[in-house]
Amino acid sequence: MSAYASYKEAILYWCRWLNENDYFGTRLGSGGNISCQIENEDMIAVTPSSLPYKDMKADDICIVDYNGQVLEGKKPTMELSMHLSIYKAREDVHAIVHTHQRYASILSVMNITEPILAMFDEIAFAIGDEVAFVPYALSGTPELANNVASTITNKCKCYIIQNHGALSFGKNLEQACLHAEMLEKVAMIYYYGISSGKPVSQLPESIIQLIRQLFGKA
Repeated sequence: MSAYASYKEAILYWCRWLNENDYFGTRLGSGGNISCQIENEDMIAVTPSSLPYKDMKADDICIVDYNGQVLEGKKPTMELSMHLSIYKAREDVHAIVHTHQRYASILSVMNITEPILAMFDEIAFAIGDEVAFVPYALSGTPELANNVASTITNKCKCYIIQNHGALSFGKNLEQACLHAEMLEKVAMIYYYGISSGKPVSQLPESIIQLIRQLFGKA
């Protein structure tokens, strides 16, 4: 048995949860990817490339070091460089969920460039004061990894990648998936809000400043 069996089982469990709840865009496909850090090691457990979630087994999950060397498994996701760039840039991130969830994906194609500021305090205290948009680059390229690494310096937990999908971070996989749920609520409400043609109200500036202090931004 692999020394990393518990990490592989956790990845598989949350992949299935995300897939069953329509966070990957299709239930029969392999879109999206997730990973988590191996405790006290410069290594991650990460989903494999092009394997439908319905067919995935724990042994298919890859173990990869921070140099990109595959230690267990076959071929990791094409977005490996993006995952590694996030872990290297953000010491507070220990799990990453990259999804193609519906409402975040809708916003990703609407040419929105300014961040979505906090609308709900219970969500903002968990994910931060804004949801920023990552500039588009082709999937799996160093350019996308660089764009992501440059955007996530705001210390928040959720992002939308233009013309692509979403990223949610956490201290573990369950928290990262919870943040993906929170992001979908924000994206849905924001979409319907701006579609109404009426202004979308945001939290008072004093509350936003309090949230920023909590995240070490002020």
